[in-house]
Amino acid sequence: ANFLDVGGGATKERVAEALKIILSDSAVNAILVNIFGGIVRCDLIAEGIIAAVAEVGITIPVVVRLEGTRAEEGIKLLDNSGLNLISANNLTDAAAKVIEAEGAAK
Repeated sequence: ANFLDVGGGATKERVAEALKIILSDSAVNAILVNIFGGIVRCDLIAEGIIAAVAEVGITIPVVVRLEGTRAEEGIKLLDNSGLNLISANNLTDAAAKVIEAEGAAK
């Protein structure tokens, strides 16, 4: 597990850099992004995730749970990105989906 807090001032660029840091570890088999966006907008986090996945060419499963400000918009962005991003409804759902996706990717 790797905990990474992008903080309340998260931007698309900052999220993309955070994902690159996580991916620098070759032992990472899946990524679970859990965002509770009270300060930061979830749609901006979603844009950052999409940018990072597209830029870096992430091939491992990425499960994203968004909750908070503009979460619905963020989920729509993820689901319509055309990328292999898995949205989750809550943290329990996200945990189950990342375990399933990581197992299927092996």
